[in-house]
Amino acid sequence: MKKKKGFGLLARQQAAGWAFLAPATILIFIMSFYPMVQAFIISFKTGSSARLEWANPINYNYARMFQDTMFKRAMANTFFYLIIQVPIMLVLAILLAQLLNNKDLKFRGLFRTCIFLPCATALVSYAIIFKSLFANQGLINSFLVHIGILKENYNFLGNPGSAKAVIIIALLWRWTGYNMVFFLAGLQNIEYSVYEAAKIDGASGWRTFWSITVPLLKPVIVMTGIMSINGTLQLFDESVNLTNGGPANTTITMSHYIYNNSLGQGVANFGYASALSFVVFILVAVLSAINMKVGDTRD
Repeated sequence: MKKKKGFGLLARQQAAGWAFLAPATILIFIMSFYPMVQAFIISFKTGSSARLEWANPINYNYARMFQDTMFKRAMANTFFYLIIQVPIMLVLAILLAQLLNNKDLKFRGLFRTCIFLPCATALVSYAIIFKSLFANQGLINSFLVHIGILKENYNFLGNPGSAKAVIIIALLWRWTGYNMVFFLAGLQNIEYSVYEAAKIDGASGWRTFWSITVPLLKPVIVMTGIMSINGTLQLFDESVNLTNGGPANTTITMSHYIYNNSLGQGVANFGYASALSFVVFILVAVLSAINMKVGDTRD
């Protein structure tokens, strides 16, 4: 009898667990997995949104990418932002977290809040602000001309190099504080006695940082690295709202190009856009897997 009661209790507990999980599981399936499967099927079709037909050959959309110079440019731009912005952002986030983790620093709560606040700003709003700052008659131009660095106003958003630089600066301003919070949480989980032991052994601050702080923060570095790679490969708002992909599509990103093919330019080429989106998905998965493998500390 006791065995039956125990089995009955276990069964009820499992049923209760599934009952709690079921709504979220169903919503995730409906809102995420089912659209992904449908998008994968659509990636093998061509035609307008109202008349989608199976492509001939079936891999037409995927083969088309290799001849699509615009997609190659969008991919090159996206990886340029990834290679330049992500390392700088993560290094800044670690250094700021280390600085603001100092118990003797006054007003550290205020400084943390000020650095974190940009990531609470709406994406469209902050892009418009940066567009205004770097406009021909914007604050940055006025300041640089006033102090004599520039003789006349410079078209930051009208030149490819400076437009990319503005996007990178905007990304750093927006996301550095976000990553800093994760590093702060990681630092606060490190026992202070470890630093005291290093200080007794005569280790300098720089040596302590590289030999103790960075290795112990490795899981956090991997996590923030994966999130940053994922976010940068899907970069959209800055390209659309800051430069609109210009000048001459020199700042366009993969997500922006996908949007243009599906909705942005009235083309409604959902088959090709779906194929492009799966390329981004594969890139995110591969780079995340590499990041996790490199950061794996298990023997």
